[in-house]
Amino acid sequence: MKENRLKISVQSEIGALDAVLLHTPGTEVENMTPRMAQRALYSDILNLAIARKEYEQIEGVLSSVAHVYQVRDLLARVLDNPEHRRELVTRICIAEQAGNCFATLMAMPTPQLVKALIEGLPAKIDTLTAFLNEDYYSLFPLYNFYFTRDSSVTIGNNALICRMANQVRAREAMIMDAIYRCSGAFDCGTIDLQNPAVADGKLFIEGGDVQIARDDILVIGNGMRTSASGIDALIRHFCEQAPAGKRHIIVQQLPSAPESFIHLDMVFTMLDRDKCMVFEPLIMRNRSYKTIHITLDGSRVSRIRAVSGILPTLRALGMDLEPISCGGTADSWVQEREQWHSGSNMFAFAPGKVLCYARNEATLDEMDKHGFAVISARDVISGKKKLADYSRCCVTIQGSELPRGGGGARCMTMPLSRRAVEW
Repeated sequence: MKENRLKISVQSEIGALDAVLLHTPGTEVENMTPRMAQRALYSDILNLAIARKEYEQIEGVLSSVAHVYQVRDLLARVLDNPEHRRELVTRICIAEQAGNCFATLMAMPTPQLVKALIEGLPAKIDTLTAFLNEDYYSLFPLYNFYFTRDSSVTIGNNALICRMANQVRAREAMIMDAIYRCSGAFDCGTIDLQNPAVADGKLFIEGGDVQIARDDILVIGNGMRTSASGIDALIRHFCEQAPAGKRHIIVQQLPSAPESFIHLDMVFTMLDRDKCMVFEPLIMRNRSYKTIHITLDGSRVSRIRAVSGILPTLRALGMDLEPISCGGTADSWVQEREQWHSGSNMFAFAPGKVLCYARNEATLDEMDKHGFAVISARDVISGKKKLADYSRCCVTIQGSELPRGGGGARCMTMPLSRRAVEW
């Protein structure tokens, strides 16, 4: 019944977390060879056994403060309904030109179909052509799905269904759309930029680029995974809703290389009401990439102008954030190395309480200097350390394998409900 559904409500990046969506990495990340890694958008391959142990620390910490939903469980709820199953399988088969798989998929028991849609459907080798084809799958595995942040964005009481920049990830957004609309778990609206009415070959937007600084301020990265057309489509949606008052969109252009700059949250994340994590060379000393402030007033764009950076613009809007430097401030090489390993990619589960990788030691030293107690996820999970005892803390998870996929704690978490922040 609707009253038992979770009401989606996210108005900030830092509000105390009440519910979160995760996807524990499974066999899909092992269904890959080094030859396939580039197509899968990886720069390396993962050891699944180690990756899962590291991921258990994320789930262990978050389950102590919030209700944790799992993608597989919600997808099974969708597929248990014959009408919703047909809708999703049809959509996937059309998008991936796999019509010959439709009957096979529809006939599968729900657990087997969940497995096929996430871990991949091996190709049927019954002809010479199929045998010689180097594509081993009729439906490729969703190698990147443990980065649940990217395929949807919770904004207020709505879920934005993202348009993925790479076809290998398009099915993730289709599954997330079905989960929000059809699982029966959530009470929310959906913003679907995949609608053919706004179709555009250059229109793409991913969740790693979208941050809710405050309920009236979005900060969005414009780079390899989120295009100007994608941001314009989202702005059109906001204008069509014609809310009272002003809304602000701060757009930060991002480099196209190296690949560690794929999303805004690889160079900028919020930590507290007055603190943020930054990759200093881009956020603080940028001279090559534009920052643009777009003001929406009701149903229209009232102003677009270039500005001097994210932090000065937020300050002018009443958010004065002190930057903490990824990799510290002493050595640019260390900054680059720790940014590569997602040192900037932190996830706030409450104001001043964040998750991050333990491997980025210079970044953690910098957090300590700014008043964040550095504690291990293992100590939190075991009960040795209690989160309530800290006003600010940085909870570290082991990260030898998970970073090889190209993301950190924010990438792996999709907040569904946060409490309001007293600014």
